[in-house]
Amino acid sequence: MSIQEHGNWGAAKRFRLIIREQGQTREMGGNEMSLAVSIVDNIMMQALDTGTSDIHLQPERDQLRIRFRQDGILHDNGQLPPEQAANVLARLKLAAGMRIDETREPQDGRIDMEYDSRRLSARASCVPSLNGEKFVMRLLDPQSMKVDLESLGMPPSVMEIWTRLIQVPYGLILVTGPTGSGKTSTLYASLQQLDRKKRNIVTVEDPVEYEFDDNIAQVQVTEKMTFPRVMRAFLRQDPDVMMVGEMRDPESLHIGIQAGLTGHLVLSTLHTNNAIESIGRMVDMDAEPYLISGVLVGIMAQRLVRRNCPKCAAPFPYARVELEDLGCSADDMPGAKLMKGEGCPECRGTGFKGRIGVFELVTGDRPLKQAIHDGAGYPELLAVARTQGFKTMQEDGKQKVLAGLTTPEEVLKAVSTQAVE
Repeated sequence: MSIQEHGNWGAAKRFRLIIREQGQTREMGGNEMSLAVSIVDNIMMQALDTGTSDIHLQPERDQLRIRFRQDGILHDNGQLPPEQAANVLARLKLAAGMRIDETREPQDGRIDMEYDSRRLSARASCVPSLNGEKFVMRLLDPQSMKVDLESLGMPPSVMEIWTRLIQVPYGLILVTGPTGSGKTSTLYASLQQLDRKKRNIVTVEDPVEYEFDDNIAQVQVTEKMTFPRVMRAFLRQDPDVMMVGEMRDPESLHIGIQAGLTGHLVLSTLHTNNAIESIGRMVDMDAEPYLISGVLVGIMAQRLVRRNCPKCAAPFPYARVELEDLGCSADDMPGAKLMKGEGCPECRGTGFKGRIGVFELVTGDRPLKQAIHDGAGYPELLAVARTQGFKTMQEDGKQKVLAGLTTPEEVLKAVSTQAVE
């Protein structure tokens, strides 16, 4: 099996699990020659080498299946027999600070590691299932989170407005989309643009995915340290900018709005389908329309689509119906560069390598604020946004397809939010 092919023994260990105890860190013990240690190390190294975001260890009747999520898609990556699986799970649970004798209750934890002198971590979850415990790890790689705004794929017009919005002194800025749509990366890249020396910047996150080098205080949410509790505490610490990982409940939203109204810049995320729907969602969460209109600076909605592999992408004649579904017309075709990856070793035969964002941005200008204050519905708000030059994520995706960056199917899969009737 591929997991066991490479050893990780000897003086020059490339990968190490790290244990934190009472503020001290040390390498996790274990017999260097043991099969479980070798398998765990190599699962982790393979995942980190291939840009994996999540590792799934899924128990089945006669094996433990290993799956890696790469560019948003799960891929099989081998399996382990039950006798090896038990030891592998025990080592991972120990590394995550979980109880290895607890097999009937869900457990959460964090795994710290070192790989080629890089410090990384993983958010771990263990849940009992029919055939044993399912163990899932979300890899948190500081290198992958250290992105520039320029590399996210924003259209130049959106990029210009967004850069201006995040420099305002106070108000509320939201980034919306489902889990895994790159919202946190956008917020981190935005914080990198701010003056950290002259402004007091604080964050409250669940989890802290990237540790800033200097001048930013970051707090990890726990059962006792909830979002509202930490936000209230931060407001007594003279903040200029507060990044809130997620507005999960009316209390968090209320504190965030009040903070934005009283002279702080609040950046946060919300789970909605698109930018304009976020206004209705805030009203549903008991926020008063007049407060929303007073505090709103801008709302960005985004999705991630897989990017055509640069090594094997070739011109491709897409069916007319595919292009029409995307909103393409005959007028769009002159100069279009329609491409599709053919599949190569570089992209593991998928035709895709890496991901790029599709974006839409609505700004809190005076006409929009007035419409929100007057309780306007979705169609009226959309009409007002169009006067700003607002373009939907699908329209941004269409431009990326015409530029050969991705495929119509990828864009439609990412932005289609209509229920099947």
